Amino acid sequence: MMNEKEISYQTTNTYTTVNTLTSKTKNVWFACHGIGFLSRYFSLYFETLNPEENYIIAPQAASKYYLKNEYKHVGASWLTKENTQKEIENVMANLNAIYKAEQIPSTVNFYVLGFSQGVSVALRWVARYKIPCTKLIIYAGSIPNELTATDFEFINYDTTKVINIVGDKDEYLTEKRMQQEIEKMQLLFGDNYFFNTFEGTHQMSMEVLSSLAD
Repeated sequence: MMNEKEISYQTTNTYTTVNTLTSKTKNVWFACHGIGFLSRYFSLYFETLNPEENYIIAPQAASKYYLKNEYKHVGASWLTKENTQKEIENVMANLNAIYKAEQIPSTVNFYVLGFSQGVSVALRWVARYKIPCTKLIIYAGSIPNELTATDFEFINYDTTKVINIVGDKDEYLTEKRMQQEIEKMQLLFGDNYFFNTFEGTHQMSMEVLSSLAD
């Protein structure tokens, strides 16, 4: 007879930061990468931002695997359909540990960004722990279906800007799926969000990041 059991244990994970948090820092970015990335490569997109004014924190998804079955390049995934609820707990513990360790001052702008699969963990984290942020950036990703408007009632839209960004040629967001995502945005945030597109596919854009840093 086969039994699936559960065990808890302490684990260690890495994360990446770019630049130095100083008294000159204006913006702190908490940026969750998409599937297939490692945080140290994802964070390279932010290197074009003013290094004195921007400090980037890029959490690392714990589940790593070889890309394209070539056993050369490594990527990572936040979640799968396997044991999802328990894995969400692990991811939330990871993000909370980073947030606590970084001791982000209240005087800076705090931007929470999720790209692609990173949207699902970033939104769950903000909703579950009522994370105060200056900008909540939903970049080319899907909103988790279980989230409701109640989860975001804590947001003060006078101080928090919610932004949805997608490339106009994003190969993963069909017209039907994009309409579904817009309906989710309206359900969660009403009219309190900004929808922006850029010329491009399912990719990070340094030009877009520069515009968001303003």
